[in-house]
Amino acid sequence: MARRHLNRIVARDVDATFDEHAVRVNGPEHQAAGVKAVRVSMERALVQMGPTRMTAALARVNQRHGFDCPGCAWPETPGGRKIAEFCENGAKAVAEEATKRTVTPEFFARHSVSELAARPEYWLSQQGRLTHPMVLREGHDHYEPIDWDDAYRLIATHLNTLESPDEAVFYTSGRTSNEAAFLYQLMVRSFGTNNMPDCSNMCHESSGAALSKSIGIGKGSVTVLDIEHADCILIAGQNPGTNHPRMLSVLETAKANGAKIIAVNPLPEAGLMRFKDPQKVHGVVGHGVQLADEFVQIRIGGDMALFAGLGRLLLEAEDRAAGTVVDRAFVEAHCSGFADYERQTRAVDLDTVVTATGVELTQLNRVAQMLIDSDRTVLCWAMGLTQQRHAVATIGEATNLLLLRGMMGKPGAGVCPVRGHSNVQGDRTMGIWEKMPESFLAALDKHFGISAPRKHGYDTVEAIRAMRDGRASVFVGMGGNFVSATPDTPVTEAAVRNCSLTVQISTKLNRSHMVHGATALILPTLGRTDRDVQAGVKQVVSVEDSMSMVHLSRGSLTPPSEALRSEVAIVCQLARTLLGPDHGVPWERFNGDYDRVRDSIAAVVPGCGDYNARVRAPDGFQLPHPPRDAREFPTHTGKANFSVEPLEWVPVPRGRLVLQTLRSHDQYNTTIYGLDDRYRGVKGGRRVVFVNPNDVATMGLTEGQRVDLVSEYADRHGHVQQRRAEDFLIVSYPTPVGNAAAYYPETNPLVPLDHVAAESNTPVSKAVVIRVEAR
Repeated sequence: MARRHLNRIVARDVDATFDEHAVRVNGPEHQAAGVKAVRVSMERALVQMGPTRMTAALARVNQRHGFDCPGCAWPETPGGRKIAEFCENGAKAVAEEATKRTVTPEFFARHSVSELAARPEYWLSQQGRLTHPMVLREGHDHYEPIDWDDAYRLIATHLNTLESPDEAVFYTSGRTSNEAAFLYQLMVRSFGTNNMPDCSNMCHESSGAALSKSIGIGKGSVTVLDIEHADCILIAGQNPGTNHPRMLSVLETAKANGAKIIAVNPLPEAGLMRFKDPQKVHGVVGHGVQLADEFVQIRIGGDMALFAGLGRLLLEAEDRAAGTVVDRAFVEAHCSGFADYERQTRAVDLDTVVTATGVELTQLNRVAQMLIDSDRTVLCWAMGLTQQRHAVATIGEATNLLLLRGMMGKPGAGVCPVRGHSNVQGDRTMGIWEKMPESFLAALDKHFGISAPRKHGYDTVEAIRAMRDGRASVFVGMGGNFVSATPDTPVTEAAVRNCSLTVQISTKLNRSHMVHGATALILPTLGRTDRDVQAGVKQVVSVEDSMSMVHLSRGSLTPPSEALRSEVAIVCQLARTLLGPDHGVPWERFNGDYDRVRDSIAAVVPGCGDYNARVRAPDGFQLPHPPRDAREFPTHTGKANFSVEPLEWVPVPRGRLVLQTLRSHDQYNTTIYGLDDRYRGVKGGRRVVFVNPNDVATMGLTEGQRVDLVSEYADRHGHVQQRRAEDFLIVSYPTPVGNAAAYYPETNPLVPLDHVAAESNTPVSKAVVIRVEAR
């Protein structure tokens, strides 16, 4: 029976076409993980990898002598590791990468690009690992095999015939190792451009911009132990049950230590309600642990108003009991701008806060009291805050609450932007940024004898505009799925197709391989799980987690093809071809020995001295963080700065809804593991839109009706732009009135390219005004 069940899953995943009209909807779940999560994890892993490979892979995930999970960037708890140091979605991510399914040259001979472009994203991802370098010649409709050296020469020829290096775009995904990222930016800057957009531009760029202004460093200031020993943890705009499930066990520990948890989110996510740890008895036969002490169901875009309102309540509490709420010693010694903040915050209208947030004043007072009662507070957030028009100001306002209370640079307190993709933070540390500071570029020049360009390059949005407008004609992507991850899908696809050459360095098939330039290359690379041998010696790479811990990752599985090359090897061999054998960087030496790459990282990257020795410590090492380590703030004032910005929120226009795009429980970023969203009660489909029952009735629609979604956005000239995504099933759901939610990438076409956050230029995927049209 079990074997027949697994065979049905294999057939469904690999061969079948899917009927979105067959989607089934049940009520949402109110708890996360548990035995069901273990069953789903093992089922998926067994189907993809088989029993032997599954056992070898899962035994090494996130272990000290194993490999870093290719999923999220949540860190491991220092000290001992659990036997199963992975979550449900981590097991799915490993299974997707370590799958025994392969996409060979014969596959491309059978399937034209036109045919594959019509396939769903899920079907593409289920075909397996890429095995050989492939080329799509101009005017052809089938990818064909190409020799590696010929592929490098093809890329170098296109790049070297550009009128300017700035006509090329070099994208990276967070999956890239520190060593590969460092070499990639070195190659790109040696070539002569800073056009290095990355996935951070689309997710946590707002966090970096806000924290750099507030505390002087764009990273979180806490560790896992800080969270476990906090008195109060405020989690805003985040769904850890799906996106960072291992965070739940840390929250459970914090609860056992007496912490209070405040969940701020438009949707009642199961992972913030109750957690059933399958590695503990009460998580198997008991009811698990209730996590959220207070669920604040906020309207989309109302977070800044919430934090401003809480600030006023804290200041009024200080008036009633002077010296008990505001940490005057911290503010006076370490902060700037408090007087302006206090003046503005005391003038905040609480009726406006209630209107903007949808949160009653009684609940606001309860939350304020929880913050007052806490001696150690941690603030966590994710893309629910960062992908708003006023995201930078919102995060600044939230950080104000911590500064007010002195919750910076002390155990159990601080800011925690929870990064999504594994090593997205390490990419930035290694120099993957279009506007790295002069100190980094000068160190790069000195160490390698190059002249890195100083002109700022394109971020993701600017790169799309440049390709659209003909200012860039070569696109190179190392990892990720650029076309499906970016906003305004038809515009992005047209921009990519405008290129003369597109290059995708990938592990698996995805839509970006089907949306291509006149000539296109697919270069298959090793993944985290794969054994990497160079010059006869097994190599290891390093990554940085969401809390600035840097540690090694050691792949051990046999790669799916001998033709695969590591990201480090691809970059080094391409750089040698592109820049010539006389280029001053020792590319061949780096290719053969990754320790030599780490020696150069130690010489260039701040905080990475003695890299090779420190990264080999059992848990690696933590990068310095002056606000956390010494209450030193490298800002323009030399102090932590209170943010003082005009209050903004997102009103709901009459007859419209405000949409947030989000992941299902069966996906990670654009990688779709399956067609179910167990926690939200959706099975067998993805084109659904979650709407409050009152809004369904008001719009004259019915649950289960199929509709089109049309977004409306006023550009800088006041002209209303419209975007359309067709054929969605209405699901009645406990969203705030006036709000809606739907999955991406299906709803990415609704996000206009110019609808971006102020300062960070991050696409505003969490606040899209839409109207709903019956089909």
